[in-house]
Amino acid sequence: MKGYPAVGWILGLLVPLLWAAAGASAAAEPKKAPSGAAQVRITQIDVAISEAGPVVLLKAENKAIPVFVDVTVAESIHAALTGGKPRRPFPHDLMHSVLSAYDGSVTEVAISLKGAIYYAALTVTVSGNRKVFDSRASDAIALAVHFKAPIHVSRALLDSAGQELERPRGTPL
Repeated sequence: MKGYPAVGWILGLLVPLLWAAAGASAAAEPKKAPSGAAQVRITQIDVAISEAGPVVLLKAENKAIPVFVDVTVAESIHAALTGGKPRRPFPHDLMHSVLSAYDGSVTEVAISLKGAIYYAALTVTVSGNRKVFDSRASDAIALAVHFKAPIHVSRALLDSAGQELERPRGTPL
C-alpha cells in the first residue's frame, strides 16, 4: 500500500492468521437457508435518513426491507453506491483493500432475521478458498456493495419484513 509501508507488512501477517482462525472455527459458520427455501436477490439498495436514524433499504419485488445502521456504515454504503471517496478510508474500505490485495472478494451475502436482529452470512473467497463468516448485517451489506456481490434474503423474510413500496401514480405508457 503506497504511503503506508508498515500497514502492508502488518496486514501481511494479520490476514493469514485471520484466515487460519476462520478455518479453525468452521463449526461456528452460519448455516445458509435450507436447500428448499426460496431465496430472493436484492435488486436495489438505497440509503436514507429517517426519524430513527440512518437506514439501508434492501429492495426486491416492489418491497423494501429497512435495516437501521450507524452513521459510519451509512456513509460507507452511500460512498460505495455513488462512487464517492471518503477523505479517510472507512473500515469497509480497508477490508475491501485488504481482500483485493490478496486476490480476495466478497462473493455473496445472505441476510436473515432472528427475533428483532438482522444477521448475515458473509461469503469470502481468497485464492480459490471459500469461507462463510458470521457478520452484522450492516457490515455485510457494506462489503457486498463494495464488491458488487449479490445479497439474498429468504422469501419468508421479504414477505414478513418487506414493506410494500408505493406504485408510481398515473397511467403507464
